[in-house]
Amino acid sequence: MQKNQRAARVLSSALALGLVSAVLAGCSGTDTPSTADATAAPSAGGTLVYASGDAEPSCLDPHVGGNYPQALVSSQYLEPLFTKDAEGKIIPWLAESTEVSQDGLTRTIKLREGISFTDGTKLTSEAVKANIEHLQDPKTASSTGYLAVGKVKKIELPDELTAKLTLSAPDNALLESLSMPWTSIESPKALKRDQAANCAAPVGTGPFKVESWEHQKQVNLVRNEDYVAPVPEAGRSQQTAYLDGITWRFIPEAATRYAALQSGEVDVIDNAQPDTISSAAKDNALGHLDAPRPGASNRIELNSAKAPFDNAKVREAFIRSLDVNAGISSLYFDTAKRSYSLLSSVEPLGISDEALFTTDVAKANALLDEAGWTERDAAGYRAKDGKRLSVTFPVSTNQSVPAEQSLFQQFQASAKAVGFEVKIELLDLSSWYGALAKHEYNLVSAPYTKVGPSVLRILYHSDSTVPAPSGYFANNAQVKNDQLDKLLTEAEQTSDEAQRADLYAQAQKIVLEGYYVLPLYDQQNHFLYGKKVQGMGATTTVSSPTYYDVFLAK
Repeated sequence: MQKNQRAARVLSSALALGLVSAVLAGCSGTDTPSTADATAAPSAGGTLVYASGDAEPSCLDPHVGGNYPQALVSSQYLEPLFTKDAEGKIIPWLAESTEVSQDGLTRTIKLREGISFTDGTKLTSEAVKANIEHLQDPKTASSTGYLAVGKVKKIELPDELTAKLTLSAPDNALLESLSMPWTSIESPKALKRDQAANCAAPVGTGPFKVESWEHQKQVNLVRNEDYVAPVPEAGRSQQTAYLDGITWRFIPEAATRYAALQSGEVDVIDNAQPDTISSAAKDNALGHLDAPRPGASNRIELNSAKAPFDNAKVREAFIRSLDVNAGISSLYFDTAKRSYSLLSSVEPLGISDEALFTTDVAKANALLDEAGWTERDAAGYRAKDGKRLSVTFPVSTNQSVPAEQSLFQQFQASAKAVGFEVKIELLDLSSWYGALAKHEYNLVSAPYTKVGPSVLRILYHSDSTVPAPSGYFANNAQVKNDQLDKLLTEAEQTSDEAQRADLYAQAQKIVLEGYYVLPLYDQQNHFLYGKKVQGMGATTTVSSPTYYDVFLAK
């Protein structure tokens, strides 16, 4: 995996200046330069046009809800307290330093001086308090951020730049959680506005700010002329961004986005189709940034709280009936590598077990026979006591590219061969969330991005079968296992890294061997960009690109 470009640059610059290395960066995959001169000196000016295939956020404040489309856009105008360096270590960003008490129950955060929000408010410890309280307030309807700061029970402010957090239990994932866009720091003055005003134009410390939002069309971002980089890059002629601004457009149709990129109408697109990524590799006029997301792998979760997947034999039979590798090979043009893990390939504590997921139609049939699904109806589907073996599979068209939808249709055909009826329901994002909230699913593919292995607690602890104030719950497989809960709780509280790794390994083993999940591949996160675009490569800790270093070649 190629390390993030800005991470390496800032690390070098910070060392040269004797500074703490801090970068808005995680790890990225392949970054293929465009044909424009990669060594061209950065030049200021111009507006970059970005085209997203993700659903338009209903709120530009990532505290509200907390999904990936919000992370993509908000990473340009909001910044977190912490980030990752070029080696993947969590380090301060808006924060200057941090320390934790020996019992793990007190986390003290010291902020950097001289940083202001774009409304003129100074960054002080009051902002830390206001933001955590905003995330915890049920009226905010946060999901990702709410879970991230769930253990913070008291916040004290010893001085203007120091926040002392008292926790209900040790949380070795807190800094990972505070490095994500969904917990980024917003102006405490702006947070006092009503939610509609804050959703329309959140106020941060980032290199850009929201100028306007034309709903169902685009968000217009302009350069923050007063931007102060928490850790300035040595040799950089200006601290402000090179671009005058970014026009953030919403173009849901993949072919339309790609055509707009080829014509020069837009400069960067996301959610590129595998075939277009493959084509772009042969077209040296386009660049490609492959940035796998941290947290969970992309996977199908089987709802174990309702029939027929409340039976482990039926879950295994379904998984054994599918030839996942053949589908990925035929549809993904070598842009996705098969995963056998619950965690993304960028998470070092992930474990993998290929043997659990090999295709075995004979075994699938035998397991269904053992589970009592021995009848066949007129359509060829299995049945028991006259009831068909039928499962519902709602699919979000905003989160699943056409190639993935085709993969699911292949699964539908394979499962039918052993007797499953799979009902695929293609839904917009709002309807899809509604189906999940009502538990109207047997199968679901629900991406979850979070920094670190603590995502496992969010996805598989029984607590996560209960909705957050936003109404969102993350344990879609509805796993309820006392031993698993114990392992996940201990893993999040230990200060021993080796013990943490062992506990998470044991926890993953329970979920994998219980056939609650079918891993597929990393969460696909591909960006294509035109020949004018230079400096692409820097990402946040959740692999959303940042455009502070990007410029348009003249």
